[in-house]
Amino acid sequence: MPRVQENISELSSMKKYPSQIFYEGNLELLKSPKISIVGTRKPSKYSRALTHKLASLLSKNGVCVVSGGAMGIDAIAHTGAGSSNTISVLPCGIDIKYPSVNKNLLTDIEKNGLLLSQFELGFRAAPWSFVVRNELVVALGDVLIVAEAELGSGSMRSVEFALSMGKEIFVFPHRLQESSATNKLLQEGKAKAIYDIDEFVARFSVAEFPHAKLLHTKSDEFIDFCNTNPNYDLALAKYPERIFEAELSGEIKIENAKVFLI
Repeated sequence: MPRVQENISELSSMKKYPSQIFYEGNLELLKSPKISIVGTRKPSKYSRALTHKLASLLSKNGVCVVSGGAMGIDAIAHTGAGSSNTISVLPCGIDIKYPSVNKNLLTDIEKNGLLLSQFELGFRAAPWSFVVRNELVVALGDVLIVAEAELGSGSMRSVEFALSMGKEIFVFPHRLQESSATNKLLQEGKAKAIYDIDEFVARFSVAEFPHAKLLHTKSDEFIDFCNTNPNYDLALAKYPERIFEAELSGEIKIENAKVFLI
């Protein structure tokens, strides 16, 4: 397995520059403007929909989405961006597709996007390796977005890294008693809220990255369709590929022959 030999300028903000980085995929993505997206493994329907829309629009407008390949927000961010414009940083050897539920997603990213890991082949994820992974995810992004997180969660380690690196942090606005960590970040002035996704994408597509081409943005028709809780057969006929992808990644569930966003 080859290693990334050239200097990755974004990683200079890390406390200790990695001694080795294994990769599979398209190294050219490292040269793209990048935004890191992290969050809970069990997001609300609200967070799922906003994360998917945000990642999709960022990708369509020339911004690469970076995340950690985990269930929940990570998988939704990768899926929304599309496998050819996303970087997944693994907490294990690059030859191990972890978690197994995301095996197909990670395999697609390996073929079309970019997988990165600091760990030797065959290394299996351990509690401490997730922290190492999180630091790399944060370092690669120009800013960090925390879609949803509770106090004491792993996402808060990512926040700590972002603060120490001087990275801007953004969150979705949540109701009281939901996503306690992101609400506290807003309260303490450590994060900014994304109130308008189109406006946010335009800012980071043009103002921050003037060479990126701003495309026409629109809502995700599939997500909007699923919000109506359609009949499964109708959804399958209308979006045959997307329906299987969404069910696998946990975006939707099928109950009583109807489709529901999770």
